[in-house]
Order: sequence, then C-alpha cells, then structure tokens
Amino acid sequence: MNENIEKRLVAIFLLMLVILAGVAGLALRTIRQSRDKSDWVNLTHDIILGANAAAGLLHAGDASMNAYLLTGDTRDQENYRAAYRAMVTQLDATVGTARSDPYRPDFLSLTNLIGRHINFTRSLVQAREQGGEAAARQFAQTHPDGSSTGDIDRLTSLINEHEESLLRQRDHEAWEQARNTTRVIAAGVAVNFALLLLAGLLIRDDLKSRRIAATAMAKANAQLEAKVKERTAELLLSNQSLKKENMERRWSWQALDHQFRYNELIVNAISEMIFVVSKALNVSRVNPAVTHATQWEAQDLVSQPIDRVLQIPADGPANPISSALNEGRELQEGAAVVLAKSGAAIPVRFNLIPLRDGNKVVGGVLTARPWPGAPAKPA
Repeated sequence: MNENIEKRLVAIFLLMLVILAGVAGLALRTIRQSRDKSDWVNLTHDIILGANAAAGLLHAGDASMNAYLLTGDTRDQENYRAAYRAMVTQLDATVGTARSDPYRPDFLSLTNLIGRHINFTRSLVQAREQGGEAAARQFAQTHPDGSSTGDIDRLTSLINEHEESLLRQRDHEAWEQARNTTRVIAAGVAVNFALLLLAGLLIRDDLKSRRIAATAMAKANAQLEAKVKERTAELLLSNQSLKKENMERRWSWQALDHQFRYNELIVNAISEMIFVVSKALNVSRVNPAVTHATQWEAQDLVSQPIDRVLQIPADGPANPISSALNEGRELQEGAAVVLAKSGAAIPVRFNLIPLRDGNKVVGGVLTARPWPGAPAKPA
C-alpha cells in the first residue's frame, strides 16, 4: 500500500476512534446525569409526599384532640397522640430527606410551627384535664393564635409549589440534555459514515494504483529477465577472469609467505645477535643468537627497553641509538656491552640500520657481535 495512503487511512481510523470514544463518553455521562436527575426527581416527590403526609396527620391529630376535649374519651386521646407521634416521625424523615434541598429553610420553619402547635395542644389538654371543658375553652379563647393551623397549611402549600417548580426545572434540564446528546450522537455517526466513505475511496484508489503498478511490474520483470540473461553471460566471463586473478594472487601470496619464511630462517641462522627495536627503544624481536649468548628468553626481552640487555658507553648526554633513529641515519661499529642473564658483561661491536615506513622511521635493526679485545664494562 502506498505509504501516503496508509498514513491517511490510519489518521482516518484514529479520528473515527476518537469520535466513537467521545460519543460513548457523552452517552455514559448523559446516562449518569439522567440517573442523578431521576434520583433528584424521586427525592422531590418524596419531599412533597412527606410534607403532605405530615400535614394530613396534623389535621387528623387535631380532629381526635378536639373530640377528646368534648368527650374526654381516652380512645380519642390515644388517637390524637398516635397521630401526632406519626406526624413527628414523618416530619423528621422528610427534613432528613430534604438535607440537600434548596428550600430546606421552609422545612425548618414548618418544624417550628408544628412544634409550637403541639406545645399549644399539650397545654390545652392539660387545661381540659385540670379544669374541664370550660377551662379548655377559656384557654383556647385566650390563645387564639396557638390553635390555628392556617400558617402550617400555607407553608405546606408553599413547599409544594417550590418542589413542583424544582420538578419542572429538572424536567426541562433533562429534556435539553437529551436533545443535545441526541444531536451530538447523530453528528458523530454522520461524521464517522463520511470518514468511512473517504476511507473506501482511498482504498479503491490504492487498489487501482496497485493494478497499474502490477502491470508495469510485469513489463519491467520481462525486461529485467532479458537483462539478467545478458548480465549472467557477462558474469560468467568475469567469474572466469576472477578465478584466474585469484589463482595468480594466491601464487603471489604463497611466494610472499615463502619469502617471509626464508627471511626468518636467514635471520635465525645468523650467528650475530639481532635486536629489532621500536623508535622508543623497546625490543620488539630478537633472534636465537641473543638467547644463546645471554640466556635471556625472547619473552623476557620483548617490550623491554634495549638498555636492559645492551649498554653503550656514555659519550654525551643523548643515547646514540635514539639520536640515530630520530635523524634516520645508520650507526657502524659502535662499542657496547651486552648483559647476560647471569650478570656477565659481553663486549660487542654493533651496527644500527633504521626501519622506514615510507619516509617515516618507525624503528631499527641492531646487530651485535662479540668483541673479545674490548673492556668488559662500558666506560
């Protein structure tokens, strides 16, 4: 697939996934908010029902209490007390339910009014029990405000109006939210369908391009096959030539290897001591004559300074070998002493030939032969 088309398709599908995720997230949020609003609606209905139930129990208790004031029947007394207890329980439950209600102060006012009314009825019943019906009637006449339930009914009606307005407000919010969610979901689905159509067009164009490319590839393969045959014939000729060159090169390497071995045999066969030193005057190689004369093994001297085994009389501040290597000149018939492993000093005459890599001196070959007539120690 064309890389550009592939990137576009990936971008389209990623955008579709983002839209789907956004729509799903919006739907889940709407469901959660709808559930919360449903809980609020149920709570509001419970508050309305609780307030009306408390008002109804208050009126039922008042009716039983008025009957008790007239008759003095204990059954009426039990009825109004039971009604008041149920009213207080219902009112407490409703106030607890309305803990997060914006109109909770109205419930607190209703509780205070009902509390005053219950206190009034308790005093009225006490007057009835102490002085009879006439005393109760006189107490009611002297406290006309305490026996009225009009304020309680008006406050209950006001609470119902407030809660019903909350219901209408929450219903409207839920309707608006549902409408907006529907619009967003519809827009997301429409955009996804458009993106799917665009992806289909891109895939169709890519397939068409593939067919054209396949036809061109077939033609190119036919031309390539003909060229391959031509190149194969050329490679066969080149291969034969390379085999010949490789054979000649192998003969050349064999000749060099033989030459190296011959040179090594020649160096090892020389009776004079041979030291190959670096420009820093460290020994890099010795021949068997050195080991025979000094009893030093090659591994004892390699990488060691040359003055460990070869000492030159000090004619000046500089080492003559170091000076010769730095200047790139030879030394002939120099006097020196070779120190054997046992500590014996062997007087020698030495020659130095610089080793060059191109125009650069990289070391030197130092040959030494015993010189019996010389003193045993360097001056």
